[in-house]
Amino acid sequence: MLRKLLVLLQLLVVVIFVLSVSIGRVDSHQESGEWSCESNSEIRVEAEFKPGLITLDGHADDWKDIDGFEFSLLPALDPHPDHEYKSGKMTVKALHDGQDVFFLLQVDGDYVYSKGESNKCPSVSLMFQIGESATYHNMGGCTQGKGTCTNKTCKGHEVDIMHFSLGNAIPGRLYGGNPVDNRDGNGGDRFGHLVDLYAWNPHCRYLDGLGPSGNDTSAQNNWKGAWWHSSFSVHTGFVVEDSPYSSDGQKGTYYFEFSRPLRTMDRLQQDAQFTIGGSSLMSVAFWYPVDGQPWHGSGHYSVDCDWVPLDISSGNSMLTRTAPSGNASSTFALLLSVVSLCVSAFVGYQFFRPKSIPFTPMENL
Repeated sequence: MLRKLLVLLQLLVVVIFVLSVSIGRVDSHQESGEWSCESNSEIRVEAEFKPGLITLDGHADDWKDIDGFEFSLLPALDPHPDHEYKSGKMTVKALHDGQDVFFLLQVDGDYVYSKGESNKCPSVSLMFQIGESATYHNMGGCTQGKGTCTNKTCKGHEVDIMHFSLGNAIPGRLYGGNPVDNRDGNGGDRFGHLVDLYAWNPHCRYLDGLGPSGNDTSAQNNWKGAWWHSSFSVHTGFVVEDSPYSSDGQKGTYYFEFSRPLRTMDRLQQDAQFTIGGSSLMSVAFWYPVDGQPWHGSGHYSVDCDWVPLDISSGNSMLTRTAPSGNASSTFALLLSVVSLCVSAFVGYQFFRPKSIPFTPMENL
């Protein structure tokens, strides 16, 4: 009897060990097999020049005339169509006003919210290439480990990340960069967890201003954002006492709205810098507690298995579109000038032409 008990105990230890290794692999953002990716190379996100259009409040009404780009959401670690997010696709919209760039992410999903438990609420992230060698896969792709990754050993693999978790964020309220956290010189957000980070790989990820080589108080959180769900019946504003803001399971659409300056004061190679008329590389991630199960860090969906180009359009494109009406106005003005010249010439001729004297016969004198 004792021998059987020992055998069972040994088997139980083996099972626990196998499970812990499996969980560790998932949480550490490592794939179980060889990475493969069939990216849609034709996908592009365009940020048009549209000044004075967007109010950053989580509502999508002011985006209705902006074209969106629709993406299937596939698991980041296993981008197979069979495992696609079942509730719908994600629409990504972008524009800029010459100073800031704006993003709207919208995705269908039953309403879920658990105050203070971010992994039981939806969450989103934007990632941008900074270093020229930074890959989408492995979040920059630096091969150094947790103890050896630095701005020197991983130089060129920097990526810029904005992550927004909803567990402490009130719908429609603005989160991100704030005077309290920016005074401390880092990319944190103690109020709503809309944070500004950089990374070289999944194991080497830090708030702006923090890192293995020490802290630099010149950094700050340059992002601002808000969220909303279409099931909300109140549009005048929520406060924390209104939590959970709606009933779980309500059908609808999540909206996530963000902005950031095109150029920042970063001098640490921790922010992507956008140029009007130029292109950058980006990706979008989405976490959702499927079937009520809390999500984990590497268990997110992504819009593609590689970088997606982001084009920051110049205002010249708008001038080009309006050129035909400008040409018509010029033609009309020219025609009017010609007509005026002709009328002036006719009036002048009538005024200055020689006046004929009527002939009088001699016999009539």
